[in-house]
This record gives sequence, structure tokens and C-alpha cells, in this order.
Amino acid sequence: MLLTIDVGNTNITMGVFEEELLFGMFRMTTKRPRTSDEYGMTICGILEHRSIAPKEIKAVIIASVVPDIMHSLTSGIIKYLHTTPLIASADSDTGILVNTDNPSRTGPDRIVNAVAGYAISKGPAIVIDFGTATTYDLIGPDGTLEACIIAPGIETAGRSLWGGAAMLPAIQIQMPDTALARDTVTGMQGGLVFGAIGQTEYIVKRMKEESGYTDAYVIATGGLGKIVANETECINLYDPQLTLNGLRLIYERMKGTDK
Repeated sequence: MLLTIDVGNTNITMGVFEEELLFGMFRMTTKRPRTSDEYGMTICGILEHRSIAPKEIKAVIIASVVPDIMHSLTSGIIKYLHTTPLIASADSDTGILVNTDNPSRTGPDRIVNAVAGYAISKGPAIVIDFGTATTYDLIGPDGTLEACIIAPGIETAGRSLWGGAAMLPAIQIQMPDTALARDTVTGMQGGLVFGAIGQTEYIVKRMKEESGYTDAYVIATGGLGKIVANETECINLYDPQLTLNGLRLIYERMKGTDK
């Protein structure tokens, strides 16, 4: 079995694959400091809770945007799963050419999403990841990562809102019933969600116009992406497993190259 690990700024998302079949996804927080033993024991405990014996994990691949935890995480995997993880990065053979001004600064998560997005679209695509930041990545018809937009994530914007205004409460982010809010909570929900929808529609439209890829296939992922995807026709597909599938595809390519 293959364990795929996406280390984001807020959560570490993991998936276990048997070839192309995803057995399950699970998450743990990123910001809590952990030792290698804590990582190893926590991962093993979660696997066992899902009726997956840790010894069944034969390979691990990681994409991370949080360098500070990588030593403890990889050490824990080596110690408890007895395998050295592959690390997906801009320098890896992913099958995606990063054609930006500074490819080495391109987030591994964005490259992984581009791999999965291009595998779905088989042509020009825009991949939107609604995470701590909302990223819009443009993939050309030949599988080249050409451009990006990076905006505050919906929840990040929300925390800024209620963290910076004393009279605004922390709220659950969800689609309100109306844009004509008559109370503070609904008004905040409307501002965050409708604002995200409007932002998405405008950025997708602008990226298509400026690139000339007017038929680009638009794929969304990320926890809050479903809210936006359900409310706009500019998104063709919502895939919550996109990043994990991208890691699986990169692992298969990297191992195939090693043969």
C-alpha cells in the first residue's frame, strides 16, 4: 500500500492507496509541535483504527509547504513504518514543467495539483485549491504550469475579519440563505462566501481571457471548495482527493523512472 501525505499550513492530509483505489483519507493538525515518535505513533494509530496494519504500508510520498516539520515527520515515518519517504518538489520528475520566473519557489502542493488536474483535463486547465490560501494555477495544453494567482483562503479571511474587529464573532463558514442579511452572522457568512464566489468567477474569466485558453477545464479542491463549486458554473469539477491522487501519480512516475 502507498501512503500519500499532503502537509499544508493548517492540516496534514493523508490517504492510503492500493494501486488506484483510495482506502480512506484522514487529517491531523500541522501547527501542533510533534516529535518523530509522536508522528510515528499517531500515524500508526490512525492506520490501525482504519483496520490497516502499518506493516502493509510499503511506500510513502510527501508534499509539504511547511519545511519546519519535515525532519520530525520523515524520521517518524522511517522509524515506525520502516520506509524512507519520497519527497515531491519542484526538482522532482513529476511530468509537469514549471514555466515560472522562479520554479524552485513554486509550492509542491501546487505542482501536485497540476499533475492531477492535467491527468483529468488532458489539456488546458485551471486548478483552484481552497486551502489556507486560495490558489489558482493555469496549466497549458502541453502540461506546463504557466501562471498562478494566490489569494487569502476563505477561512483565513474569516479569521482576519473576526480577529481584527472586536464586535464581530467567530462564525461557521457556510452558504447563507440570502444575500440580504439581517443579522451580523449571516452578513459575515454572505461576505465571505459570496465574495469567494465572485472572486473565483472573475479570476477564472480573466485567466482564460489573458491566456487564450478559453476552453480550459476548471477543477476545484480543498475543504471549502465544495461550497463555491456548488454555486458557480465556472467550475467544471470538484475533487476533494485531487492532491492525494496527484501524489500517487507522481510516486508511480518516480518509481517507474527508477527502474
